[in-house]
Amino acid sequence: MAFINKKKLNKLKQKASDLLNRTLDQHVTLAVTGLSRSGKTAFITSLVNQLVNEGNNSQLGFFNVVHQGRFIAAKRVPQKHLHIGRFEYDRAMLAFSQNEPTWPEPTHGISEMRLAIRYKPKESLLKYASDTATLYLDITDYPGEWLLDLPMLNQTFEQWSKQTTALLLTEPRFKSAKSFIEKVNQIDPFAKVDEQMLADLSKEYTDLLLHFRYELGLSVIQPGRFILPGELADAPILQFFPFTDFEQMDKNAYQNASDDCLIGMLRARFIEYKERVVKAFYKEHFVNFDRQIVLADCLTPLNNGPESFADLKMAMTMIMESFSYGQSSLFSRLFAPKIDKLLFAATKADHVTPEQHHNLVRLLDQLVYQTKHQLNYDVIEMKTLALASVKTTQAGTSRYQGQDIPVLRGKRSENGELITVFPGAVPSKLPEQNFWQREPFNYISFAPMNPIGQHECLPHLRMDQVMQFLLGDKMK
Repeated sequence: MAFINKKKLNKLKQKASDLLNRTLDQHVTLAVTGLSRSGKTAFITSLVNQLVNEGNNSQLGFFNVVHQGRFIAAKRVPQKHLHIGRFEYDRAMLAFSQNEPTWPEPTHGISEMRLAIRYKPKESLLKYASDTATLYLDITDYPGEWLLDLPMLNQTFEQWSKQTTALLLTEPRFKSAKSFIEKVNQIDPFAKVDEQMLADLSKEYTDLLLHFRYELGLSVIQPGRFILPGELADAPILQFFPFTDFEQMDKNAYQNASDDCLIGMLRARFIEYKERVVKAFYKEHFVNFDRQIVLADCLTPLNNGPESFADLKMAMTMIMESFSYGQSSLFSRLFAPKIDKLLFAATKADHVTPEQHHNLVRLLDQLVYQTKHQLNYDVIEMKTLALASVKTTQAGTSRYQGQDIPVLRGKRSENGELITVFPGAVPSKLPEQNFWQREPFNYISFAPMNPIGQHECLPHLRMDQVMQFLLGDKMK
């Protein structure tokens, strides 16, 4: 009983501490959002690395608290949620510190990191209470594919099936999905369920999703847990698939279908998935964010072609619909925090030459135009920029046919070959069909150039501007 009381007391102390930090506006919960391979792990690693090693060639001149000499130190401290894994910062830094540095392993599950950032207040009321203040920064990392499940919360199994079927019937998906669709269409949806057949078709659908993501480079993958299941691997809750022939189905029979027939079991598992997986994930992690950065890799979809790029635009819209926006007040921060600052970041800016960064920003702006237009009606501050969490190239010029042209020097990801190349121009607006046919893209993927020591800062582009936008107003 004493142990239980002590445990409850510790939880109450933690809640009181969090409440005090929110009251004093000394706590930021940051959502690092983006699809797989958009650079979330590299971003979080770089953000932590720059802060904990500030002063050791960190180059944070646009972060006012550093520029003004008021930054004291930052350190990692125990996170709030002890049942969630800690972000593998040390493992990520180990990847960057090898003789032949590599990119860290991408996210396969949920992890968290908390930083305590000590500084000297200058303008806020805190300066009258103490010579120093501490801002607590909570960061959550998670597989980007899981985000695409959030819109499913507002759908029935029939609605989701029809939406997914429409995608499967469209190229480039249809060529691979044709056989699966034909098999599903031949099934009697009201026959008693054959669990082995259900498992086999679920696996075939999962294999399709893996093919769409990793071979075709598509972004809209649902359910996201099917390709990155985490602790749910092989669980029956991940064994369902869209029914592709709802148009021919008797609606009354569907409404009255029992759970032991195929369509009834598919519907039941879909509902269970929403409740136990998607909704639980959303409630625990997404309703408390008050700052957000959306990372987008625009270059890889440009390489993959117009269908991949259109899919990225659709996925970005789906993701943004699931967050809560609006200006934070004291009351809302204490009881119902909302995101009041939103940063859109085009990643891998070091993979194109510096004069192309402006076009990269304009392209991302057009990708998220609809979302930004809708959010303008809410009182929230937004910004778009191009960044490289970890800079892997050196920019310069080269003489070609009597003219100086901008070039990059770096190591190819696939073989470590050191090359000097002009990677090409970035379109400043969404490419039209004739543009794709006229100017195919071929952006090169680069690997980290040089190993980084244990207490050295990773090279970057504009991480200081990221910090100023997301944290600067909390450290005045």
